[in-house]
Amino acid sequence: MTQKKIWKKGITLGVAAALLAGSLTACGSSSGTSSDGSAAAESGSGDGDTITITNVSYDPTREFYEAYNEIFTEYYAEETGQTVEIVQSHGGSGSQARSVIEGSDADVVTLALAHDITLIEEAGLIEEGWIDEFEENSSPYTSTIVFLVRAGNEKGIEDWDDLTAEGVDVITPDPKSSGGACWNFLAAWYYADLLYDGDEDQMKEFVSDLYDNVLVMDSGARGATTTFVENGQGDVLIAWENEALLAMEEYPDEYEIVTPSVSIKAEPSVAVVDENVDDNGTREAAQAYLEYLYSDEAQTLAGENYYRPSNEEILETFSDTFDLSVNLCTIDDFGGWDQAYEDFFQDGAIFDEIYSD
Repeated sequence: MTQKKIWKKGITLGVAAALLAGSLTACGSSSGTSSDGSAAAESGSGDGDTITITNVSYDPTREFYEAYNEIFTEYYAEETGQTVEIVQSHGGSGSQARSVIEGSDADVVTLALAHDITLIEEAGLIEEGWIDEFEENSSPYTSTIVFLVRAGNEKGIEDWDDLTAEGVDVITPDPKSSGGACWNFLAAWYYADLLYDGDEDQMKEFVSDLYDNVLVMDSGARGATTTFVENGQGDVLIAWENEALLAMEEYPDEYEIVTPSVSIKAEPSVAVVDENVDDNGTREAAQAYLEYLYSDEAQTLAGENYYRPSNEEILETFSDTFDLSVNLCTIDDFGGWDQAYEDFFQDGAIFDEIYSD
């Protein structure tokens, strides 16, 4: 596998796209920066025609989709005789969702959590029932949340309660702009729920203590990785598993991964943006783009890029890469994403309550 620069910025494959910075909302509503691939799409029916589709994705998927786009374009050319080009756009997941709502010409979205796609659905751009369009709740790969610490782990960080200790500087992105940050928060809350047997006052105090230790709260997961790895800030990064493994690949002697006693099954979701593909004439290519994520070739590629394949047989072949025994809660433990958003991330909900104290 080739070395990957984990702080790599910008558009990763396809034609160039304009970079737009704006005030965008996320798992809740805050500001963030997104690269918006908004190239015009062309469709045709004969050999030699070029179809351009735009994939608006979240921060840490840059390397995976750079590699996936190559195998998909080869597959699609063989199947249809048509050339397809993919424009990539990356940023905090919720910020990316807001960019689509505000006019980014996405043909597909591949975001960090279902709620961000639901926001696009509620704006009228995606048809109801999108989550059942593809297998596994339209999550072709999953991940989980781990800790990345510096070699030697001088602060002795082993579990969530260690992140509340005095003198521990934590790096995690902002749940108001980052989907990964929402998963981070929910994993910590689940740990507190088990620790305090559902006593909400104690749970809030625990998570409040954790966020009091947050040194830097970036708008997206990749920005948080950059803060920790490239800028050298903090003692521990609460990270997507794939981000932590990328850091370990790039700097094998400088970091360690700590898997907490409990974490969460994070399900990044994908969807066709119905209104845009109908306007662009790109539905067939966009549909195929997401369907092929479930192919054996793409599932293996996901594992090689440190995402957990949804295909259980292929996932088992990566048992040396992933800790498959970790205790994982799921979004169902929080009543689904609509309920979790209402309880934790909308304005005035639990995150605002504990973080403003």
